[in-house]
Amino acid sequence: MPSKEPPRRRVPGPARPARPRPAASGRPSARPAPRPAQPRRPAARPAARARTIRLGRPKPRLRLVSLGLTLVMLVFVVRLLQVQAVDAAAYAAKAEKHRYQEYTLSADRGEITDRNGVALAASVDAYDVTADPKLFTPEESRLKDAPEQAAALLAPLLGKEPAELARKLRTPKSRYTVLARKQTPQVWNQIKDLKKVYEQKAKPANGGNGINLLGGVLGEPSTKRVYPNGELAAGILGYVNAEGRGAGGVESMLDKELAGQDGKIRFAQSGGRRVPTAGSQGTPAVPGSDIELTIDRDIQWAAQQAITEQVRRSRADRGYVVVQDTRTGEVLAMANAPGFDPNDLSQANATAMGNAALQDAYEPGSTAKVMSMAAVLEEGAATPDTRVTVPNRLHRGDRLFADDVDHKTWYLTLNGVLAKSSNIGTILATGQLGKTQPEANKVLYDYLRRFGVGSPTGLGYPGETPGILAKPQDWSTSQQYTIPFGQGLSVSAMQAASVYSTIANGGVRIEPTLVRGTKGPDGRFTPAPAPKESRVISEKTARTLAQMLESVVDDEEGTGTRAAIPGYRVAGKTGTANRVDPELGRYKGYTASFAGFAPADQPRITVYCAIQNPTKGSYFGGQICGPIYKKVMEFALKTLHVPPTGSEPARLPVFFAP
Repeated sequence: MPSKEPPRRRVPGPARPARPRPAASGRPSARPAPRPAQPRRPAARPAARARTIRLGRPKPRLRLVSLGLTLVMLVFVVRLLQVQAVDAAAYAAKAEKHRYQEYTLSADRGEITDRNGVALAASVDAYDVTADPKLFTPEESRLKDAPEQAAALLAPLLGKEPAELARKLRTPKSRYTVLARKQTPQVWNQIKDLKKVYEQKAKPANGGNGINLLGGVLGEPSTKRVYPNGELAAGILGYVNAEGRGAGGVESMLDKELAGQDGKIRFAQSGGRRVPTAGSQGTPAVPGSDIELTIDRDIQWAAQQAITEQVRRSRADRGYVVVQDTRTGEVLAMANAPGFDPNDLSQANATAMGNAALQDAYEPGSTAKVMSMAAVLEEGAATPDTRVTVPNRLHRGDRLFADDVDHKTWYLTLNGVLAKSSNIGTILATGQLGKTQPEANKVLYDYLRRFGVGSPTGLGYPGETPGILAKPQDWSTSQQYTIPFGQGLSVSAMQAASVYSTIANGGVRIEPTLVRGTKGPDGRFTPAPAPKESRVISEKTARTLAQMLESVVDDEEGTGTRAAIPGYRVAGKTGTANRVDPELGRYKGYTASFAGFAPADQPRITVYCAIQNPTKGSYFGGQICGPIYKKVMEFALKTLHVPPTGSEPARLPVFFAP
């Protein structure tokens, strides 16, 4: 049905004025007098209709807000699932990496001592100063130049350049860097005091921002290698590098035994500090073994003092002294000059940082004649009394040979040839070793090899030279005649000393030894393996050679009279050889040497001395090395309490009447 509309209400308008009606008689009535004009009011407007305010519908808006919140929550839920479920292992690993720090626990390096237990090399407490570069970033430190400020504070304490430290503190994407290694406890204590100062400054109550500028600097306990005696025995001991590993000498040769086994420790850290309640885990370090050398510190000191002074006085390139126990082969001293201080390698000369007594190969000169004489005696080609007529010059091969001093014809015994150190006499004597010169060469070569020439000594020392000895078929025309008196072959000082120890030991060569044994972390001492022994010549030949060597020192005609020691019978031999300059590759200058043992009748000690290229004063071995031999030998005999000799020397004849 059609809806009924409500009746419209009419709004009354303004009242209209009544019109005048006509008179009843039909005549017009008299008009009333006009009224004064009234001001006309504006007509009243109809009243406006009241407007109704309609509110928007809330449901669409609520739906939109709900949808937005749902999307946001959905994103969070997805991300949460990714972090805690999908990529949980990866994020856990990252957190573990940054939360936990793993450090190496350095093993205590073993000591090196002399034969009496006196420390020659030891390890003391030290610290590696490290840092966490992340704590020096602008975000963590709230400073733009935190690395530069920290570097300026640390550089004077660590002895480093500020720019170098700042560069390390700015290492990108790293939580660990080493600022300086092997710092003393005093240095680390100074850094800790400085950290405390800046920790106080960082407190808000003191106007700080709550962040310690040096909070990211840490100290890891370590050890530092020290050598209490400075340069003493440095050539033997060697040194360790910045990583704490042996880089020369015994430190390198026995690095595995000395170093031990490093351990590891892993702990939680926060803000550069260890969290004590989080615990730690790892494996402990195993200390290295102590090494006991055969060296006697006092004898080493005497040898080093003597050779250093003579090298300085002679203005020589270098020199060496070797002292050996003739009965055991143990090296009691091995001194080099110039030397170096392993405590401060920055001041060391690179050419002096090795052990020249084992690493230099040079022509020994007349000290090698004792091997030629040993071959002649052992082969029965001559005896000490055999007469040898020595002319002023001898023509052999393509050369004219002479002795060190110009002389008329000498009428010498074989003993006299050795006492006067005659080159010509030695050539004539060794010529009797075979029917032909090639045969004689081969016999001599075999004896030289038995004495150890051309082979390592057996010490196993890094960089040791085996010497140079060509095979006899390769000897040049001149070498056939120069090798018998010590030119044309090369040896080390240790090899030369071993030759005389072999004769002193009754003709039995004992490989030199430098290590007596090791003491492990458990305190148990393990002796070194016994050295190899080999017979070179008979005991009779060795005893005869000892008597002949006495003539060099005891007889007034000998060349080594300055090596005589009152109360002791001394056997020795001088040497003066042309020296090959390694830079020029030709002969220039001389090698002066002296070798011998004492007491000659009951040998205990061998001393060998050599000086390279003396340029001031005498260059003869008997003149400049004889006194060194005497000084070192006297000291060693007293140190080892060797009694004086009770018998008189044999005094074999030097000349014969033609």
